[in-house]
Amino acid sequence: MKKQRVVITGLGVVASNAIGVENFHQALKNGKSGIKKWDEFERLNFRCQIGGVPDIDSIDLKDFLPRFLAEKLTNRAIIYACLAGVEAWKDAGFEPNEDVDFSTGMILGAGDLSFDNWKNREFPAYPIDRGENRKLGSRTVSEGMNSGAAAYLNNILGIGNRVQSNSAACITGSEAVLLGYEYLQTGRAERMICGSTEGDGKYIWGCFDPMRVLCSDSNDSPSTGSRPMSATSSGFVPSGGSGVLILETLESAKKRGAKIYAEILGGQVNSGGLRGSGTMTAPNSVAVVKCIQEAVSNAGIHPDEIDLINGHLTSTKGDPIEIKNWVAALGRSGKDFPLINTPKSMIGHAVAGAGSVELVASILQIKNDFVHANLNVEDIHPEILSEIFGGCIPTSCQSKEVNTVIKANFGFGDLNCALVLRKYKE
Repeated sequence: MKKQRVVITGLGVVASNAIGVENFHQALKNGKSGIKKWDEFERLNFRCQIGGVPDIDSIDLKDFLPRFLAEKLTNRAIIYACLAGVEAWKDAGFEPNEDVDFSTGMILGAGDLSFDNWKNREFPAYPIDRGENRKLGSRTVSEGMNSGAAAYLNNILGIGNRVQSNSAACITGSEAVLLGYEYLQTGRAERMICGSTEGDGKYIWGCFDPMRVLCSDSNDSPSTGSRPMSATSSGFVPSGGSGVLILETLESAKKRGAKIYAEILGGQVNSGGLRGSGTMTAPNSVAVVKCIQEAVSNAGIHPDEIDLINGHLTSTKGDPIEIKNWVAALGRSGKDFPLINTPKSMIGHAVAGAGSVELVASILQIKNDFVHANLNVEDIHPEILSEIFGGCIPTSCQSKEVNTVIKANFGFGDLNCALVLRKYKE
């Protein structure tokens, strides 16, 4: 069977620095930070007291979601996914279905939605142990299960093909898109709604805080806390958010005259097996290099064709290792290295939501021919400068034709995912 070409026809995003694709586009170009200090975390003795929280209180949810969801949903990660998903669906030229749409499927990942539930309810064990389980309410399960985001979004849209949720730490969003791409290649659907979401707040971030992986030296200067590739990077800044992409076979997109943002050429996902340098929190570099190289090979391109790398780059001690892996995988170094950036310096690290939000950023740069800045990286890490030319790390927004982007994420559990995107051409 001939493999279908797959294009992107719709985008939706909820990030800490902007809600909505056009607002996010402008925020990226302007270098707008969405990272703030949260006084409650100081009261709770968090080492890291900053984070990126999408400002959904600035909008009326009833303008975007059905009233019954806008008024009842309390899980912010699910709200983010529904907002991004509805925006992407409408951006692609569709409205919610009255009947079941069997030509469309969905893969919408999440981290752990139950953490988000605890903000508004008691931890289930407490009322259950008191014999008061009825006080939990009827939505504890549906809002706490990892497939909850996909289920609630589908309640709005009416999708009838494959509907599932994946969960793979920091690669969740990019993996969801890769899975959707591979499914469409086989012709088993006309389009797929793909993306991921992550909540935010004290119960999620409080679990990361004792791991000492979060930034704790910028509580009085929140916007400078996320410093990917910097010599002073001290830990990632946590955030919440969601990105959703509408993937569609080229045949279907052309048939209905849809606008096309970009084409997906290929990708790869693998694991380092928690062997060698791989641990629960650090990657096996051998596997990372293999993942990138196989993504490039699957896409049918040469590494020299890559204009931009949108890296994982979490503002931790892992950043120099990641750069060395890119150099080894692509065989490009010094001034020959592609431009490289990440929106994490503006929005923080949304963990399970990171890949999908960052893919939206990648696609906007392809579609609008610009490369957004990396904030807070005037002092590039010396181990990085020994591998690549400092000018490959833009510190201001650049107007530049962007044809080919490789996007990668690397996650807890020694997981890796890379995707190759290109400006659409006949």
